[in-house]
Amino acid sequence: MKNGSTFLKLAFTVTLALALAISFNSSAQTEAETFTAKNAVYLEIGGSSGIYAVNYSKIFHQKGKLKLNASVGLSMLPHRLNSNSTWLPLIPIEVSAFYGKSNHHLELGLGVTSYLGRTLDINSETFEFSDKVVFGAFIPLRVGYRYQKPEGGFFFRVGYTPIIDFPPRTGGNWSFNPYWAGVSFGKSF
Repeated sequence: MKNGSTFLKLAFTVTLALALAISFNSSAQTEAETFTAKNAVYLEIGGSSGIYAVNYSKIFHQKGKLKLNASVGLSMLPHRLNSNSTWLPLIPIEVSAFYGKSNHHLELGLGVTSYLGRTLDINSETFEFSDKVVFGAFIPLRVGYRYQKPEGGFFFRVGYTPIIDFPPRTGGNWSFNPYWAGVSFGKSF
């Protein structure tokens, strides 16, 4: 487990350094352009989904350098339990604000990712095990860099995305995972 923690810390550090380097190297611009390409379709690795997701996003408000964006995605994850394998959905939903002129932006966001998982349930009277599908969710936060042209085309973003895990209906403890990041590639139109 120690190696996994070291890897996540290294991945976080590299992602943050890359985001800062790209934002500092962007050219100075004097006024913000109005975005005509308000939609985007992209693949996100890590980030709000935790693993991967195919997402659709739409800019629903823009004023000057500030744009507000909403996105929804879908991922299917394999779950293996009792020699049975099942694919269950994961749905990340996020609202983000990005600020900047032309192509380069600082992005801040908040979302909720819901998913279905599998667990073994034990009947206390018969001591029989049964396979049970359970609902889970977590809250991803986002601080990152977003490259998106106002007229559309190639879309890229990289971000630090810590996760707040909360156990709905299970009575478990909330937890915070500060070592998470994501990268997205796609097309805006």
